[in-house]
Amino acid sequence: MKFTRVTILLFFLSFSASAGIFIETFDNGDLEDWQELVQLNQASGFWEVVDGELHAVSRETFVRLLTTGDDTWENYTVEFDVKPLKKHGIGEISIAVRVQGTWLVYCTVHDPVVIIGDDPAVHETRMDCVAGDLHDIVFTPLDGAHHPLLKLNKWSHLKLDVSGNIFTFWVNEKQVMAPTEFQLPKIVQDRLGFPGFLTGGVGFGLANYTARFDNITVTGDGIPNKGGLAVRSKGKLAIMWGNLKRF
Repeated sequence: MKFTRVTILLFFLSFSASAGIFIETFDNGDLEDWQELVQLNQASGFWEVVDGELHAVSRETFVRLLTTGDDTWENYTVEFDVKPLKKHGIGEISIAVRVQGTWLVYCTVHDPVVIIGDDPAVHETRMDCVAGDLHDIVFTPLDGAHHPLLKLNKWSHLKLDVSGNIFTFWVNEKQVMAPTEFQLPKIVQDRLGFPGFLTGGVGFGLANYTARFDNITVTGDGIPNKGGLAVRSKGKLAIMWGNLKRF
């Protein structure tokens, strides 16, 4: 059962008039608000709307994201439902905030090969949150810990909150990263070219998985209202999207 479907109405009832809510359920097959951002500017991926859910396929180890929003989005919570269908190798399911061009902060549930010093390589299942340029290979860590992978053929729920320079991450309603401050000294930010990550859009994506995504929801005072409670058609909707805008 998808978590967000039973909570969307509560969002509308509980948020103040000043708060905005952006909802994407893919019921109309419209991806016009979304752009693809791919690690190291690799080739575009495969995204297809099927029965009101976004079907995505990646057979590569680098992450690809769909992003939306703009540089004016400031403090908000982004969350979505995801159902991994098949794992093709070392992979990840990811959620992103403060997306500015190719810069972002993102959290991922993955199973990387970890090498520390001269120790033998270890294959781990982890949760990690990092900041950096997705077209680079160097990222600044916010937090990380051992964490099981998301279960195949079962809906999971990822949520990431950002307020100022404080980031908080949940998986299946369990807080897996306590409120964590991202703060680099200005001299370091200037040297690395970091934008500060105080505003920016949102995103979600994957690497080396076939998965379904649904019910992307962004809430916050500066978020434009979009979407709402939708009734699914009983017919099958299958729309190929081959011309996503790219950063």
